Amino acid sequence: MAQLREDFLWGAATSPHQIEGNNVNADWWAMETAPGSPFPDRSGDAVDSYHRYAEDMGLLAAAGLNAYRFGFEWARIEPADGQFSRAERDHYRRMVDTAHELGLAPVVTLQHFTLPRWFAESGGWRRPDAADRFARYIEFVSTALRDVDWVCTINEPNMLAVFASIQEVYLNAMDGGQGGAPDSGQAGGQAATELATALAGVRPDQALGDALAQVHRRAVEVVRGTTNAKAGWTVAQQSFTPTPGNEEVFERVHRSWEGFYLDAAREDDFVGVQAYTSQPVGANGPVPHPEHPDNSLTGWAYRPDALGISLRRAWDEAGGVPLLVTENGIATDDDSRRIAYTTEALGHLEAAVADGVDVRGYLHWSALDNYEWGRYAPTFGLIAVDRETFVRTPKPSLAQLGARARAHRNGPQ
Repeated sequence: MAQLREDFLWGAATSPHQIEGNNVNADWWAMETAPGSPFPDRSGDAVDSYHRYAEDMGLLAAAGLNAYRFGFEWARIEPADGQFSRAERDHYRRMVDTAHELGLAPVVTLQHFTLPRWFAESGGWRRPDAADRFARYIEFVSTALRDVDWVCTINEPNMLAVFASIQEVYLNAMDGGQGGAPDSGQAGGQAATELATALAGVRPDQALGDALAQVHRRAVEVVRGTTNAKAGWTVAQQSFTPTPGNEEVFERVHRSWEGFYLDAAREDDFVGVQAYTSQPVGANGPVPHPEHPDNSLTGWAYRPDALGISLRRAWDEAGGVPLLVTENGIATDDDSRRIAYTTEALGHLEAAVADGVDVRGYLHWSALDNYEWGRYAPTFGLIAVDRETFVRTPKPSLAQLGARARAHRNGPQ
């Protein structure tokens, strides 16, 4: 077993829109509630963590964890262009205070997929002044970050670039079908098949990736200039592996999906590693996960070794920048599988540390069963939530991870 750092962070992660509820000024709320929305579920009240955050943090601390990753919601703090809410900033400051009081190191994410509607509807990250607008928001909330040690600027910029490509493919398909969603007839079935084929070939939008890298560099400067926090961003790593004879395709795919974003983190204080599964790359790019009884509720292959692959790759490609596992977990309704997955993933983390990779902490995704961007069905949480009563029920997996954290702090007996 590798010797982890004495100050190693053991915790869990969430994002604001997925747990808070009624984030009405966010672009995702607008998409969810639009006529003809493709999402089967709306976030609605989510799990009401906006009001119940102290209870949620208390459950994590009571289990033995010492860190909690959560987000500040830009759409709440700046609901209209240039109109900042001191009350919302104070709300998130109270979250920071509560974390400290409970012995949880706060790891704060400043942007986790959602954007203020005014910003998104006026061009979003493609706006020429996007970096200035994001910097203005960070400057406003900086006083709430005064004793936060870890700040993630942007969550999964590579997935934001993927979403942009998916949106373009979807809109093109809808235009090809005279602007309507595919029907259930033969023509509709053909359109749906063509859409699925197009989506299978989606790549991150590199122009958006370039824009996000510029926004991030400016954001890091502001965080460093206004706080004492370490600054970095989180990268969704697919843990791609080449199939025989397709090494060149693998290199192109990896560069587009991950490598560019890891390179962009070389000047940061840390990189947030986010890994769930591994995917082979064939002659035509990433190979879809085949159906298998071991697949998770999201259809991903059961690959706890993905964490080790991603840690080693991030360590090499970001040039030795310290790593923080900001997300790792599995969507399952069988908590024994969650425990098995997490246990094996941590074994791969320890093996990477033994080989010299500098890993500062492990934050499980997620603390709570929550809104998974259109659906409530995929359950990732260490804590179950009754969405009618909002009653929280810790799962055995929370106790297992907390016991691991306590054992590390207590050392060999």
